[in-house]
Amino acid sequence: MKKKYIILATFSFFLIAIDQITKMYIHTHYQLGESTPLIPGFFNITYVRNFGAAFGFLSQSHPMFRELFFLSMPPVALIVILLILRSVADTDRWQIYALSSVFGGAIGNYVDRLRFRYVIDFLDFHLYDKYTWPAFNVADSAIVCGVGLLLLLMLKEKNSLKDENLASKV
Repeated sequence: MKKKYIILATFSFFLIAIDQITKMYIHTHYQLGESTPLIPGFFNITYVRNFGAAFGFLSQSHPMFRELFFLSMPPVALIVILLILRSVADTDRWQIYALSSVFGGAIGNYVDRLRFRYVIDFLDFHLYDKYTWPAFNVADSAIVCGVGLLLLLMLKEKNSLKDENLASKV
């Protein structure tokens, strides 16, 4: 088995485990809506159920559509990630870890959707309750970090190609 697939499996498993352990702790030790300030005026642990996607997107849509959409899209996304990974060189560790992060995060949230039909969120950042960020979880963080890293890698590659083109014209 190629090393990149071993990295994908190992890193994704690690992310899924942390995600599921933290969510189960919140689910079993907190009441829905219960909140514990960890950094007063900035960060709380708050038990939230997200029936939508990121930031509650589609949470108000028809329940049948929402369930079909959220139960069918993650497997499609996982297949796309695997197809992209096929073309990634074994030596491109940053891209392998970025894709693994998105892969693991997608599975972490998918497990919640299969079990509960919603995703457990609990990381609650705000600024003295005046400016709030929607609650999220470890899987969401992994997805955002993975996508962010992929974007940075794409920008870096674009700039490298641009520099090569300029150098070849001189």
